[in-house]
Amino acid sequence: MFRRTFWFTAGAAAGVWATTKVNRKLKQLTPESLAARTADKAVEAGHRLKDFALDIKSGMAQREAELNDVLGIDGSEPRELPAQRRLVALETPSQQHKKQQHQHTKHSYDRNEDH
Repeated sequence: MFRRTFWFTAGAAAGVWATTKVNRKLKQLTPESLAARTADKAVEAGHRLKDFALDIKSGMAQREAELNDVLGIDGSEPRELPAQRRLVALETPSQQHKKQQHQHTKHSYDRNEDH
């Protein structure tokens, strides 16, 4: 008699346990639950990315200070940017030659002119 009662109780407990497990899993797989977990993961990833960017920024500032010390650059006085290069210096010699020839002519060589 006690065996039957024990096995009946063990079976009922296993059934309740299994039903509870299945119901929890089903609740975790609902669209609302999945959306909430995904949003939490996205927020967490955003915080990690922000921390990473701040670490990089502080490392860049530290390295810039080290380089300024090594090069003897004092950050107290502002420096001016170098003057802009002339476009002519960037052109190839053939482009410069064509430009000079075009400057010496009086008339345009556009064949689509009406006069």
